[in-house]
Amino acid sequence: MTAAATVLPVAKNDVAELTKYVQTSLLEATEDIKKREDSLLKLGKLLSEAKELEQLKILIHDSRPFFSLVGAARSTMIIRNLIELCLKITGGDGNIKIETCNIMIQWAKDQGRVYLRQALQARLVRLLNDLQCYTASTKLSNELITELKKVEDKDLIIQVHLENSKAYYALSSLGRAKTSLVAARTTANAIYVSSKMQAALDMHSGIIHASEEGDFKTAFSYFYEAFEGYDSVNEKEEALQSLKYMLLSQIMLGNYDEIKSVMMNKNALKYSNSPHLDAMIAIANALKHKSMNKFNAAVEKYGDMLKSDVVVQKHFAVLHSTMFEKDLFRLVKPYSRVDITHIAKTVGMTNEKVERKLSQMILDKKLYGCLHQGDGVLIVYDTPKQDRAAELDVEVVHALNDVLNALHARAKLLR
Repeated sequence: MTAAATVLPVAKNDVAELTKYVQTSLLEATEDIKKREDSLLKLGKLLSEAKELEQLKILIHDSRPFFSLVGAARSTMIIRNLIELCLKITGGDGNIKIETCNIMIQWAKDQGRVYLRQALQARLVRLLNDLQCYTASTKLSNELITELKKVEDKDLIIQVHLENSKAYYALSSLGRAKTSLVAARTTANAIYVSSKMQAALDMHSGIIHASEEGDFKTAFSYFYEAFEGYDSVNEKEEALQSLKYMLLSQIMLGNYDEIKSVMMNKNALKYSNSPHLDAMIAIANALKHKSMNKFNAAVEKYGDMLKSDVVVQKHFAVLHSTMFEKDLFRLVKPYSRVDITHIAKTVGMTNEKVERKLSQMILDKKLYGCLHQGDGVLIVYDTPKQDRAAELDVEVVHALNDVLNALHARAKLLR
């Protein structure tokens, strides 16, 4: 405990009290146990607020003898709270956080504290996801799921299944991500889960629907439920993220005018000053006006926010491609012949990128025309009218084929 006593001047009295209580025999000072617990948690909070990650790790490590003296339920509560105070420190060394978790996991193993060990391992899985150590996360979560199935700890197994799904999603293994999510939701349907956990399940369900099936309409519904759930329990950071994904869904659906309606929701108004939402609104505005310049300006201004989000990043390439196509189509539509260099300068791209995109649009029949690379021009054709007569001819042929097959089958029976 002495190592922690010199790190935070404002907490000297707390450290002195804590040292005294921990060093005093439990049998001699049973009445002081509650005060010791309060002092330990108070010091942990002070260290966490001061972002003293290393010293908080030392505090947790050196408090293990005290944890052994306290009842299992009380010590579990204190340990989990201290670990949470440690892991919530933003910008801290991830390796120190992992090491702190592993120290207490090993202590729980040595003490035969199965539930505490499993709870700490589940928290470590979430930490590994936060640190983007997804392979390590799936390895630990799969081992833990196998173990938890034997003891029927449904609350914990829901948490681990959900984190397992998040890790597989980040690794682009959507099939496994969906399997883990289904397992989490199936278990959750059999028991009561907290509003926060239900919101987390809804949030990830929306993410999977958007990524695996491109079903942004269903995804929006899930994100809305997640937003309402998080907002109801005052989880502002998660609520903001859900709201951001609601805007992303409307953008991917092309419902740019719906962005304003979403933001006018009475619960959404309190988050309206967020730069994360400003980024999505700027992207929607660029897409609505089919302006590559506005799109690039939004990316330049909010690039770090857009690219740091795994979910947004996975859809960002589609957004960029869609914006590029819309801008090119808007530029070439009035012309029958247009210079590629002029297009490139207008959209702020190189000739090579513009030519490549135009070629792709022509092959995909999104644009009717041809490139004359020798002259450096695009020849634009009128969009051909659909020949309904030809379609009817094909339908008649298919119908006649069905009739002949039926007659052939009946003839076989008559024989």
